[in-house]
Amino acid sequence: MRMTRSTGRSNGEKIADRFLQLYYDAGHRVDVGVTWKDTRWMGVPVQKIPMDLWLYQEILYANRPDLIVECGTAFGGSALYLASILELLGSGAVMTIDIDEWKITIPGYSGRPTHPRITYVKGSSTDPEVLAQVKARITDESNVMVILDSDHSREHVLAELHAYAPLVTPGQMLIVEDTMLNGHPVHADFGPGPMEALDQFLAESDDFSIDPMGAKFLVSFNPRGCLRRH
Repeated sequence: MRMTRSTGRSNGEKIADRFLQLYYDAGHRVDVGVTWKDTRWMGVPVQKIPMDLWLYQEILYANRPDLIVECGTAFGGSALYLASILELLGSGAVMTIDIDEWKITIPGYSGRPTHPRITYVKGSSTDPEVLAQVKARITDESNVMVILDSDHSREHVLAELHAYAPLVTPGQMLIVEDTMLNGHPVHADFGPGPMEALDQFLAESDDFSIDPMGAKFLVSFNPRGCLRRH
């Protein structure tokens, strides 16, 4: 089992890591089902930490994307949240991709929400046909942001980075979600995942850098995962 990241961390960073571990682990408590496992937006499960949701609205307000490509839909809560913020801003759309329709029965959930700013795409995010659908939505004038939140294995996330990073508009954000897995600092036995894919991608590419905005709330499911294209 991998050890969590602790060497060379400040006391404040260790406290933040410990809070994140407690928060994450509480979501898996079958007797309670609290924190991220039962976080909802307008009644729809969103499965994120509230600090990241708040950060998303700041990112959208500051960057005003015309299209957000979300890889990984799950229940549709995050797509609805993003679409709701775009609705407040008066422009933009969400194209969200998932290999599964997530027809799951849970209390208060009646299926993925409909919204005029959301387009659902069924298929693997790395399928060339799916990628072609995404590219067909993008024009020379499009301001494009990408969020990667599907299969969290290193190989899949790296394949998504290679496929979707070129679609991100210069100055816009590419978010790699759940980089906290594999001991960064949670789920130490997960195996190589988003953080490892992120590190490899950044070693290969000079087009993106980590945006400090991603760390402004100290605790995040996506440490180092907010990238901005140059």
